[in-house]
Amino acid sequence: MENYLGKTGISCPRIIYGTSYLGNLYRELPMDEKLALMQEWFKVTEGKVMIDSAGKYGAGLALEVIGQGLEKLGVNPDQITISNKLGWYRVPLETEEPTFEPGAWANLKFDAVQKISYEGILECHRQGCELMGGKFKPEVVSVHDPDEYLMAATDASDRERRVKDILDAYKALFELKEKGEVSAVGIGSKDWLVIKELYQFVKFDWVMFANKFTLYHHPKEIVEFVTKLGNDGVGIINSAIFNAGFLTGGEYFDYRLVSADNESDQPLFRWREKFFAVCEKYQVKPGDACLKFAVSAPQINAVALNPSKPERMASNKVVVDREFPADFWKELKAEGIIESTYPYL
Repeated sequence: MENYLGKTGISCPRIIYGTSYLGNLYRELPMDEKLALMQEWFKVTEGKVMIDSAGKYGAGLALEVIGQGLEKLGVNPDQITISNKLGWYRVPLETEEPTFEPGAWANLKFDAVQKISYEGILECHRQGCELMGGKFKPEVVSVHDPDEYLMAATDASDRERRVKDILDAYKALFELKEKGEVSAVGIGSKDWLVIKELYQFVKFDWVMFANKFTLYHHPKEIVEFVTKLGNDGVGIINSAIFNAGFLTGGEYFDYRLVSADNESDQPLFRWREKFFAVCEKYQVKPGDACLKFAVSAPQINAVALNPSKPERMASNKVVVDREFPADFWKELKAEGIIESTYPYL
């Protein structure tokens, strides 16, 4: 059965692919490896591929690679839906390394500046289309990290001004939709309360939760909000489902380095130890459990993943389609790993 992104009418696979690696996140992949990743999207996806990108990814490098790579692979525009998160604009590199996210991106030739306003977001959109080469264009758009933009406010009046900037940017994006230049306008945020706040003013076509609807974190309040969005016909994408890698054994939790020697972090490690023990008992990989949980709520249309290895893509698809033992979920609830009131498992 075909899956759609809410009421947008956009065909949406259960797994959407992130593209930050194409913009040299942490390391520079050779172009042939980038092409292999892109090729795999089409091998493992039934129907239309959907990808998620941003002008911030490598100061536009990811968008360039997408346009060039799809052309090289002989892909037709109707085989892929491209989502572009807007708000960062490529500018010349005038310092030793880019200023917009020091240390995160490898070997970039450009810098990026933030432009969140009515005109600024249109500039970002135009530049994004140019970077992709014109043949491939984003059908799905959003304002990138509005939560971080609001968090940078110096006081209440500055925050108010920033909210206005975001609302003006959305006015511009919905005008693009009215003109038929894009098909759906949405929002992605690591702070789900910002999505809830802005939803009072903007009726998004879709939303992306990042880091906040995971096997570790799924409070009743967010489950209720997801239910409301689903009832309103809003498409829902779940992303950053491993809490920055901690749930699968990494050293970072929500992008913060954690340590078992730190008293305040110890509850996290105790939780993970119990989680891993149940996974081992049922022979379930922790990452597979996280992925299956991430799509468990019926309102969630898709999960966004960012694998840097092609072989991981095929196994992710198998996990999404597979049934897990009912006793596995029951034990996770009994151990307090999943909320006992969580209604979908």
